[in-house]
Amino acid sequence: MLNTDDQALVDRWLAELSSKRYSAATIKSYRQALQPFLAYCYERHTELCHITRQQLSDFLIRRLDVDKISKSSSQYELTVLRQLYKWLIAQQLMTLNPTTTIRLKRAPRPLPTLLDIDVLSQLLDQAAPEDSHEARLWIRDKAMLELLYGSGLRVGELVGLNMSDIDKSQRLLRVLGKGGKTRIVPIGEKAWQALINYLPHRSLWVEEQDPAVFVSERYGTRISTRTVQLRIKLQAKRAGIAQDLYPHLLRHCFASHILSDSGDLRGVQELLGHSDISTTQIYTHLDFGHLSQVYDKAHPRSRR
Repeated sequence: MLNTDDQALVDRWLAELSSKRYSAATIKSYRQALQPFLAYCYERHTELCHITRQQLSDFLIRRLDVDKISKSSSQYELTVLRQLYKWLIAQQLMTLNPTTTIRLKRAPRPLPTLLDIDVLSQLLDQAAPEDSHEARLWIRDKAMLELLYGSGLRVGELVGLNMSDIDKSQRLLRVLGKGGKTRIVPIGEKAWQALINYLPHRSLWVEEQDPAVFVSERYGTRISTRTVQLRIKLQAKRAGIAQDLYPHLLRHCFASHILSDSGDLRGVQELLGHSDISTTQIYTHLDFGHLSQVYDKAHPRSRR
């Protein structure tokens, strides 16, 4: 059973959302997401407007541990509750929002199957096409590929590069990352050579005043992320690589290969531009063999 007053409040909120042109499917989904919580409030003899943070936390734990719902479903229920309680406060029916300090840990997303060094070499070291037009485009594409893998750039960061972001004297890039945060990353030897080979072509293609590093040959303006994605797939196919390639996969390869060889998690965090090291830690599971060898050599209790 449910508390009729609580249900009436939910009905009012959903009616208001409906008047704001929320879809019928969304309204139905919100209603279903709230039913377990309303039932929980009824069981605890607690009204919706009097629920505490601890009770809300207990409810979410029970949903995960007892009801065995997925973390994504629990996160969705919490998201709906946040919106409901924000509305209740706006209606002056409450003063404290019990959802404000509640955080659910998101399940880590599985990383894709990485490319090994041989496959990357197959992609990056392939010969230029015989067709002169495609050969020119390959020079640009190779520079993009080398920077994605060699400097760990996001595709948006790559296409956002301006000529003023290149420090030629020190071979560094100034990268504008997520949230408007700027970081400095090194340009490796092969990426640098590929970039130097490309820049004369850029000078012929670029429209006056366009600051972009990577431009369209046809239009002379900044290349799009979609074009980068398509060009990578084309070059992978040309190299005879069956695995699906996309820009972020090269960033994953960059991170895992650097971490595997260096073990420097903080350094990789800086290179990737992660604000939270927990985001970088998803790469630590990729090389347990290497970590085991480090342990076996270094820890006194590992020796027989």
